[in-house]
Amino acid sequence: MEETTAALPGRARSIEEFPAIMQAAMQGERPRHRPYAPAKDGPRDVFITSWAKSGTTLMQQMFHQLRMAAQGGDMDFDDISRVVPWDDVALLLDFDMTAPQRALPRGFKSHREYERLPAGQRYVVTLRDPKETFVSFYRFLNGWHLERDAVAMEDFMPLWLGGGPQGCDYFTHLLSWHARLGEPDTLVMTYRSVVQDRAAAVRRLAAFCEIVLSGEEEALVLERTSRAFMAAHRDRFDDGMICRVLEEKAGVPAASDSAKVQDKGSTTDALPHSIAEAIDAMWAERVLSVTGHADFDTLAREVERT
Repeated sequence: MEETTAALPGRARSIEEFPAIMQAAMQGERPRHRPYAPAKDGPRDVFITSWAKSGTTLMQQMFHQLRMAAQGGDMDFDDISRVVPWDDVALLLDFDMTAPQRALPRGFKSHREYERLPAGQRYVVTLRDPKETFVSFYRFLNGWHLERDAVAMEDFMPLWLGGGPQGCDYFTHLLSWHARLGEPDTLVMTYRSVVQDRAAAVRRLAAFCEIVLSGEEEALVLERTSRAFMAAHRDRFDDGMICRVLEEKAGVPAASDSAKVQDKGSTTDALPHSIAEAIDAMWAERVLSVTGHADFDTLAREVERT
């Protein structure tokens, strides 16, 4: 009698089908995986740990080009998360988090809040308007994990609140890092300020990582963190490693458009009114009483003054 193989879930056609993708992707052995361990000597590690769709990929690229600037930069990688590894999905990817990196300081990606990250390291965070993250997150998953347009934006709230693999909700993340403003081990910026003045962001990140840059090296990092440059090399920023696992284990086509670099940034124009109202209500309940800020714009101005 012939053996039968259960059909792989493929792209989800509803919110309820989405968990089956990740369950399928986690099947099988992970013989190469080694969890993160702090360096025994050398500089403290740097965790780039913005919330989902808040500039993490841009900051990974900025960090990696900064530490490689003296060697002419480095674009010899297939996935930015191979050279600045993503701690939250290391088990999924069967990735050795203790493997040597190309330069110091070592860098890692996460979307977690401060309390769940390894203590005693350095942390880089860019904060973004929650409504913009909602639109960007939806655009990112629509047509990749989700069958294109099978899930309406009005129904996307449960996935947005989940925050991605090993993540937390937006507000837990925001409050955790807002509390770290001014701490010497933490660099908190807004995504909008990084986009509007990348030169200032490059200099701040370099100083934070104790990297001395020449004028030529700064210009190289600026070029390689531009939207045009990253869009021209979008195959390095498309979660290629995750794509391969999802195709093999869950049947999600690796040819899906999973690029994190869009030709234009996400705005709130397309956000349904009901979703905007729900986010405003959550902000009022969870953020206003703690920070005194009635909306993201006033909180962002505080961060940008720090």
